[in-house]
Amino acid sequence: MKWWILCCLIACSTPNSQQQSESTPYTFGKASRDGIGKFFKGREIAQVMSAAGGFWLERDSREEEEGVSQAIAALMPKDRAIIVDLGAGSGYFSFRIAERYPTCSVYAVEVQDAFIQYLEKQKEAKKLERVQVWKGEVNQLPKFSQPVDMILMVDVYHELEFPFEMLQQMHKALGPNGELVLIEYRGEDPNSPIKPLHTTTVQQLNKELDTVGFELAKKLDFLPMQHFLVYRKKR
Repeated sequence: MKWWILCCLIACSTPNSQQQSESTPYTFGKASRDGIGKFFKGREIAQVMSAAGGFWLERDSREEEEGVSQAIAALMPKDRAIIVDLGAGSGYFSFRIAERYPTCSVYAVEVQDAFIQYLEKQKEAKKLERVQVWKGEVNQLPKFSQPVDMILMVDVYHELEFPFEMLQQMHKALGPNGELVLIEYRGEDPNSPIKPLHTTTVQQLNKELDTVGFELAKKLDFLPMQHFLVYRKKR
């Protein structure tokens, strides 16, 4: 039996407490309605939205509700940058980034096969060869042949099953001046219509990213409901 399964079984037997193994940065406890019962720095990791809900990513109201064009404009990557859209889903951001920044290379990385198939079809339909569709793993970042300039996660970070390991790999993959951009629904907002586990606070994110050597370099508050946060490697 794998160690993490054993930890989960132990945790489930004591629903009102969290159990921690000496060999993991995580604690385990009873899963809430929208969580997986695995905690990182006190935050329960949220369940992943399945590809069956992909229509929500492509909804007509998304531009107005989330200010997508403004968010993409705020990325401001350097010329010929390598941009990774991690947890790309339907590619809503990936393809728009490629259209907005024609000299940049975009990697749409996704773990769900249904999304991978959709991304491939969209790439062909839009004739955007600069968008590379890559299959990812829940605990492994793809290997890039050269340092990455930007890693973007849009409403994805809170669903990472292995955030500590993935952050370590992102830190390694980014170049010296590389940026990790997180767009997350604001957990500080008591009126947010989003389920609590699918929101995050800046304080919590700073605590988690600090563990692997990231620091908050820029915090922009122009989006209607989300944080726009830029992290860089600590100097």
